[in-house]
Amino acid sequence: MSGEKRPAFESPIVLASPAPDPPVMRRPVATTFGAVLVVLRVLAGVVWLISLGLLWRRTLIEDLGIPLDADAEADAGSNAALIFVLVVGVVVLAVELVLALLIFRGSNWARITVMVFATFSITGSAFDYFGADAEITLRTTLITLALDILVMLALSSRNARAYARRRRR
Repeated sequence: MSGEKRPAFESPIVLASPAPDPPVMRRPVATTFGAVLVVLRVLAGVVWLISLGLLWRRTLIEDLGIPLDADAEADAGSNAALIFVLVVGVVVLAVELVLALLIFRGSNWARITVMVFATFSITGSAFDYFGADAEITLRTTLITLALDILVMLALSSRNARAYARRRRR
């Protein structure tokens, strides 16, 4: 520091002069890694939706305990429920893919949104594990839980936060 005091009053000419452009900040590895992890999370969701579609009847009967008869009406209701679940899943995954692109471009609100949803997912898995005695296995939630934790670590890093909060012109 030069030891000079800043004047208490600055002339309007000094205040009106344009501020120098901030230095260009390179995209940190943590931001790129976080966006890639969100894309991997989307791919895991696609695999999960495909397996759910293929194993829908078995999931209803064995996992959820819903008895399905050879009744055509029950089959139609079951198929309608499957279509609803698949459509909602595809919409959620599409939004998540857009958020990954926005994170890669440096959007702070997209970074925070993904971290909030990852927090909800991690918390839900913890409640299921500790409260409902649900197992965390490769078949159930291990991959998505690991990806959510890695997303949180990458996107909450100091470099990723600074990159997303930088001023843009």
